[in-house]
Amino acid sequence: MSCEHLTEAGAVEARTPDECADCVAAGDTYWVHLRTCLSCGQVGCCDSSPNQHASKHYASTGHPVIRSAQPGEAWRWCYVDEEIG
Repeated sequence: MSCEHLTEAGAVEARTPDECADCVAAGDTYWVHLRTCLSCGQVGCCDSSPNQHASKHYASTGHPVIRSAQPGEAWRWCYVDEEIG
């Protein structure tokens, strides 16, 4: 891996492992997949979801790495370097 962010990202417990907190707060219960921010544990919906809260979280916080919150998946994505690991 050439991305420093992916190498340095630790393991953070998801705040709401089964739901996108921002969707729920807005009264929306539909999302495609969930992603967990590895800086703070915020769970957001993916870019295939209507609200794209994971990307919006990155845009507002600058937290660089997310992990798939889908069962059986462990991949990570760095928004800064646009690299998967």
